[in-house]
Amino acid sequence: MNEYSGAEALVRMLQLNGVKHIFGLCGDTSLPFYDALFRLEHGMAHILTRDERSAAYMADGYARVSGRPGICEGPSGGGATYLAPGLVEANESCIPILGITSDVPVTSRGKYPLTELDQKAMYRPLTKWNGVADRADQIPDAVRAAFRAMTTGRPGSAHICVPYDVMKQTVPAESLWAQPGHESFPASRTAPDPLEVERAVEALLGARLPVFICGGGVVTSGAMDQLAALAGLLNAPVCTTVSGQGSLSEGHPLCVGVVGANGGIMATREVVDLADLVVFVGCRAGSTTTENWRHPGRDVKIIHIDIDPMVISANYRTHVALVADARLALAALAAALEPRRKERVASAEDGLAVAARAKAGKREQFGRLATSAELPIRPERFLHDLHAVLPRDAVVVADPGTPCPYVSGYYDFLEPGRNFLTNRAHGALGYSMSAATGAWFGRPNAKCVSIMGDGSFGFTVGELETIKRLGVPLLMIVASNSVYGWIKASQKAGYRKNYFSVDFTRTDHARVAEAYGVKSYQVADPADLRETLRRAAQHDGPCLVDIIMQPLEEAAAPVSQWMG
Repeated sequence: MNEYSGAEALVRMLQLNGVKHIFGLCGDTSLPFYDALFRLEHGMAHILTRDERSAAYMADGYARVSGRPGICEGPSGGGATYLAPGLVEANESCIPILGITSDVPVTSRGKYPLTELDQKAMYRPLTKWNGVADRADQIPDAVRAAFRAMTTGRPGSAHICVPYDVMKQTVPAESLWAQPGHESFPASRTAPDPLEVERAVEALLGARLPVFICGGGVVTSGAMDQLAALAGLLNAPVCTTVSGQGSLSEGHPLCVGVVGANGGIMATREVVDLADLVVFVGCRAGSTTTENWRHPGRDVKIIHIDIDPMVISANYRTHVALVADARLALAALAAALEPRRKERVASAEDGLAVAARAKAGKREQFGRLATSAELPIRPERFLHDLHAVLPRDAVVVADPGTPCPYVSGYYDFLEPGRNFLTNRAHGALGYSMSAATGAWFGRPNAKCVSIMGDGSFGFTVGELETIKRLGVPLLMIVASNSVYGWIKASQKAGYRKNYFSVDFTRTDHARVAEAYGVKSYQVADPADLRETLRRAAQHDGPCLVDIIMQPLEEAAAPVSQWMG
């Protein structure tokens, strides 16, 4: 072909960029795009969802586990607005997803057509890159720019809007090409300044107890081996943020686990407080990780490694700044430090012993409740039994309410890499089920698990039809306690138990799942929990377990604002 329609060009550009899955929902203005997907041979699967929000969250989960940008699409008007929550979450979480929207014809702008919306203005603050193709010949450049923005530097989301009439115009075939390397992330890695590497090595050698705090950038970069090597050379404890879980296997003797306000406990906080030098790696050092910038304190020496220079020194005065890809930076530090490792200060503390004490404290706190026979079922008992039945390489996706602090604090992810997903940037409910579905498409050989509260279930229940229709062998777990638990627990801790408009009626989630044709169980007795979870995990199709669970305001969740 010498030329393509705009819609056909869009399909071919996605194909050239290595796209295999598109998550989305149909609409009038998207008809040319759907027709092109139908007619052309392209090797891409379109995953029809029941909600554009779900499509974006599926693309997010897909990207996090596959290392490739996730693609979602939706129509003009409501479809474009419904994609927005997923795109802003991905952008703030440094996850590359591309949202493609259609729009009213260019010739209809300003004439009050149905679904008219200034999409470029709406998406400008929500994405890393954002564009509208006003002519068909702009489509190839827009797709290339979107993939370049998503995969290089600080990863993030992108948005392309293609109006209805633009999709019917023509594009010359010679303009369709893609830049090799932009089909995965991170692309075009940046190495650290050698002089700053030497300064960092001097600081590390002179530290009594250096401690690493690792964010999601370590996992995104694939820097797990380099982190393990450097931490081993320094005998330095490694802490993670919620998003940074998997930076080091939690079975590693130097891995402390999650620190901060969500998932951290006193025993892990003490590790940060003992440090005389903290190395932030791929981590923004935000309010949750540092408990509002109290741990570490302002007097602690800081080395900060991040691909985004704007992150460094935003919250702490930085002794050494390494603006670089995490894998390249950690490798450079290890190479420079290895021949000088014997120069460590004589008063250096034993990082292995510090990490072991923190782990013992965590085990003690968790162990007191992990085998509890109390009713309703305690979250700790649920996590203990779930860990016993899941394979060590399972992908666990938790919504940000009831599940997140427990999974972050107490579930041991023994495989390094991204096996835990949660939407910690904006924390919208309804993420888990869809993101776990997308994760399965990105990693189909893994057991993918969605853990959600019943509040989140209400946001996303319609996707049970999608999951059943496509035969996604997803294990879904609902923590059923009839409350927006995070808010009620916060009302207890900070507002004198002034509980207002947070409780709702219990739903029989198992019967709802059955109505969609999904295998389901309900568990109220802890004695039945492990065997039920085992059967559900081994089921060869989608399965939902509805667990009558203790609400957060009555629990001992690892959340600092509730623990004092």
